[in-house]
Amino acid sequence: MKVYQWKKPFGKNVHYFLKWTLIASLVGGVGGGIGACFAKAVLWATSFRQENSWTLYLMPFAGVMIVWLYHRCHEENNRGTNMVLEAVSSNQEVTLATGPLIFISTVLTHFVGGSSGREGAALQLGGSLGSLSGKLLKLGKRDRKIAVMCGMSAVFGALFGTPVAAAMFAVEVASVGEIYYAGLLPSVFSSFLGANISHALGVPAEAFTILELPKLTPVTAAYSVLLGLLCALVSIGFCMLLHNAHKLYRKYIANPYCRILAASALFIALTFIFGTREYHGGSMQLIEHAMEGHARYEDFLLKALFTAVALGAGFRGGEIVPTLCVGATFGCVAGQLAGISPSFSAACGMTALFTGVTNCPLSTMFIALELFGGEGMPFFAIVIAVTFTLSGYYGLYSSQRFACSKTELKFANQEGVYQEETGGDLLTSGRGGASSDKL
Repeated sequence: MKVYQWKKPFGKNVHYFLKWTLIASLVGGVGGGIGACFAKAVLWATSFRQENSWTLYLMPFAGVMIVWLYHRCHEENNRGTNMVLEAVSSNQEVTLATGPLIFISTVLTHFVGGSSGREGAALQLGGSLGSLSGKLLKLGKRDRKIAVMCGMSAVFGALFGTPVAAAMFAVEVASVGEIYYAGLLPSVFSSFLGANISHALGVPAEAFTILELPKLTPVTAAYSVLLGLLCALVSIGFCMLLHNAHKLYRKYIANPYCRILAASALFIALTFIFGTREYHGGSMQLIEHAMEGHARYEDFLLKALFTAVALGAGFRGGEIVPTLCVGATFGCVAGQLAGISPSFSAACGMTALFTGVTNCPLSTMFIALELFGGEGMPFFAIVIAVTFTLSGYYGLYSSQRFACSKTELKFANQEGVYQEETGGDLLTSGRGGASSDKL
């Protein structure tokens, strides 16, 4: 048995601890301030839109402005969150313009009612901040990856008020089956600092109350399994809808200005056809109603449709809040039909959809804990495990790598892509094809 001297690694670990405590404090402090400003800007845009219905008709102008801004900054091919993930798992650089562009374009999207969230934008803001910090501090290539994770967790935690989940998400999301432990301590420090600064600046943390939590029995456990299965199907459908909307827009409308004008017209038309604006913006009111046990059967389908129409054409924001809305409304309806607490089912649906579209089961565990408390964790664990397994290799982020199989002890090939033989065909499950640059 080989024996290692403890002095050398201990000294190295102390150096790492001190170094990243300082860097994480810097990134977390700045990220908390940026996250608070971003949250307040989106809240203002949402409030103004809700009080002034005419802002919907500015959607074509806002869309053209977004396209022009990205063109003016030579960021037409900016891949958003996918670029940030590649900055962690490979050698992609997060451009400096990413942060300001996603800030402005997300606020514009919410101002006119485009169906989108905030957390995807938070990852891009944080990734841009982390990348800039790494350059200013003249960090090496691998340390810059950790700095990007710091930025992601800081702004995500600041915006959503879930610092533990934000830290875990930053180290888990880039590569399914691998956790970048070198970024864990910096991400934890930066996310907690960012969340606390944001809270001090008046941004409340998200939290929901489950009105009626059933006891864990064979019946409720079986219901959780069934709900997890159904949510896996919904998550697959939601991911396919978003990806196919993106492809169809570009297939039939090549010009980005014409594309976003067409999407604006379609979005406005859908608003009048269905006679409601509840599917605009993040639709937090739908989530709140679902947690109170009230949701219409069509809510989850229409929220998914409105989101695909807006984000597929080039409006900006994030997919996470729409995902939570789809999950909450679907879960609530499932609970109504099954005669089991709709509020509890809505919480399970939110949890299941998040893990289904992000492929991050550990992060989802922490999000459930921070959003709903610990009493429902047995149920959350069941729906997370079932949905994660049955949702396959679909996901919101095309650059997310699958380092290992979900069902077998098999790992990625040398190109960083997991492959599985099914009926003689080869199913490529990894995204991006970039080999992992171990931290």
